[in-house]
Amino acid sequence: MNAQAPTGTQAPTGHGCGSSSQARNLHWLLTNLVDEVPGIRSVAVVSSDGLLLLASDPGLAAEDAGDRTTGPRGSSADLATLVSGLGSLTNGAAKLMDGGAVKQTMVAMDEGSLFVMSISDGSLLGVYATPDCDMSVIAYHMALFVGRAGHVLTPELRTELRQSMENAQ
Repeated sequence: MNAQAPTGTQAPTGHGCGSSSQARNLHWLLTNLVDEVPGIRSVAVVSSDGLLLLASDPGLAAEDAGDRTTGPRGSSADLATLVSGLGSLTNGAAKLMDGGAVKQTMVAMDEGSLFVMSISDGSLLGVYATPDCDMSVIAYHMALFVGRAGHVLTPELRTELRQSMENAQ
């Protein structure tokens, strides 16, 4: 997976052509994460204040999800809520235990796995995956995404991504 989007790459559905190059690159990184890593069902990037910034299915609202089974209740909004809550809980636990910063959290369930990884600005990357996924491969690719995306998630880009998500829903 390359660090830069190739010239001419289209932004994922639901994101306007007027997006900045940094926003298009983040969308491209997210699309590659979902397309190239086996077992990933859905992905969400959540700001430090819990708002959805980027998602693998940005236009899918919870009430429109129907019987879709590819993500938690089928919506990025649900995944974002889970990621934000789990991030908050683990950060609180780390403070109580004087454990330092939380780098990654993983929850293994009978029917799936949820991974949450910190991004440098306090944002979180959340991945919901199949129960038979290779956890080490998913963690590796999440770390690559965080390394590539973390340094460009400026306040201006977070605002742009939030507005893009609001317009997509």
